[in-house]
This record gives sequence, structure tokens and C-alpha cells, in this order.
Amino acid sequence: MTMQSTHELAPLDREAHAWVRRLTSGEATATDADALREWCGRSPAHATAFSAASRLWRQFGPAARVLEDSRTPSDLSARRARTMGRRAFIGGALAASAAGVMLVKPPLDLWPSFAELQADFRTGVGEQRTISVSDGVAIEMNARTSISVASDAIELIAGEASFALPESRPRQFEVVAGNGRASATNARFDIRHIGARVRVTCFANEVRIEHPDRTMTLGPRQQVSYRADAVEGVLTIDPAVAAAWQRGLMIFNMTPLGDVIDELNRYRSGHIVLLDRSLAESPVNGRFKIDRPDDALAQIELAFNVRRRTLPGGLILLG
Repeated sequence: MTMQSTHELAPLDREAHAWVRRLTSGEATATDADALREWCGRSPAHATAFSAASRLWRQFGPAARVLEDSRTPSDLSARRARTMGRRAFIGGALAASAAGVMLVKPPLDLWPSFAELQADFRTGVGEQRTISVSDGVAIEMNARTSISVASDAIELIAGEASFALPESRPRQFEVVAGNGRASATNARFDIRHIGARVRVTCFANEVRIEHPDRTMTLGPRQQVSYRADAVEGVLTIDPAVAAAWQRGLMIFNMTPLGDVIDELNRYRSGHIVLLDRSLAESPVNGRFKIDRPDDALAQIELAFNVRRRTLPGGLILLG
């Protein structure tokens, strides 16, 4: 595919690429989403320019098809439907425009969806934050994480968070993530919701997982993952590795390269695409600092003899 430098583009196309760069910066807000919708609505040419700039990131053949989000509509519980009603209405209305389509389902997850931008709490690229909610519950949010708070539940829209519940808590605390719900009274647990997959890890006491496929209870050092239609088997984990992000570390232990790339994309602007998918299952071992993701990227280049190409908008092709 032939690609143009942004300096060679027409003024309208340069503006469209500037919008892509803004959205991939990790600092976009709901105000930016509204401004983009207004910009795309100025004329058909504006909407076309933005669609073309966004399409650029999707036209990388098999790599793009593998990385595109394959979410399927899930049958959420009535509770989640109540929690999400307002945001779903706004997102549905926004989807009527060209900008709306790209915000509801961003290509390659390059920027936050409109649902993420509308969250009550949100962290950007490489940002971590601790918040407190009812009854003394502390929530530590990892990078690129979005959380909404309702009167009867917390929703982890996307990202990763650690939940610490005090022993004196009188009632259950519930977290909706994807098509499942985790509940506990005085436990410590993490939930990771990336794309269509949710992973729940219990570090102390017990966490109950409710999913249309089945219901189960996790004990300390246990972890389970699920998608919209199925729950995987329970695993025993090393707490030091599972909670490494809370110490500012990424620890990979025979981790498939494709998963490592996905993790690096959480801590840097733009997006890394692995063009040679035959390398995706290759194991990676290493210990890296979250605030220095390019150190890991450099090691990947050396270890797998791949070359880096940097494109507009922070897109990096490895192949």
C-alpha cells in the first residue's frame, strides 16, 4: 500500500489526520468526541476525510483483521441494562453520523470508544489512579481504564482495575464487566476487560462470578477468564506476577508475543501492529517498567529480528 506523508495531503485531509492523532494520544475527552462530530457534520467532504484517515489503520491485511475487535452483542443482565441505558442511547444516536461509527467502534481500538469517553472515571495512556467509592472501597485503575458508577453496581467498561474491600463492609460490592458480574463482601480482586475478554483474579477471600454460562466462586490465587458466551477453566496464579502492574511493572513469563504487543499498546500512544502473525505465539520472557514501554519494543525488535516502521498517528508496524 502506498502511503502519503501528512505534509503532502490536502488541508482537509491534514485536519482529519490531526483528529486521528488527537484520538490516539490517550488524552481525548468526551468534549473532543462532540467536537469531532461537529467537524464531520460540516460537510460530506469533512466526514469522508475523517473516514479515509481512519481507514488507513485498518488496511494492513491479515494483521488488521486479527487485531480488529470481534465483539458480539451480549445479553447483559437487567441491572447492566439499567446502568447503561443513558450511555447506550447517546451512543446509538451518535452512531448515525460518520464520526459516530468511528467513535462507537474505533478501528483497531486506536482510540477510546464513546462509551469510554462518557465514563465517570477514566485514565489515559500510562496513567494510574486510585479512587474511593461507597463504604470505603478503594479502586486502583490501570492505564486506559474506564469505570462508571451506579447506585447498585460499578461497571468496568474497559481496562483493568484492582478492588480492595474493607473487612467491615456490610453488604456485597458488585462489578459488571462484559457479560458477567463479580461480587464480594470483603475481598481483594482484580478485573481486566480488554476487547471481548474479561479476566477476574482473586487475591484474598472469595469472589463470586455470575455469567450466563455458569456461576462459580474464586478463592485466593485463583483466576478465571470469560467471553460473551463461555467461561474458561480456573487457573492458579502467582500473585506477584498478576499484580505487577500495581508496582509499575510488566512481567512476561513465556507470554505469547501477540499478548505482549497488546499489553504494550496500553502504555503508549498510538498502536503497534505485528505484521508477521506467525510470530504471535512466540514466547516472551522479560521484566519491563510500565513507564518505559519502548524498552520492551526495542527488545522485541532484537529478539525476533523485526523492523519497525513508524507511520502518522503513532502507528508502528513490526515486520
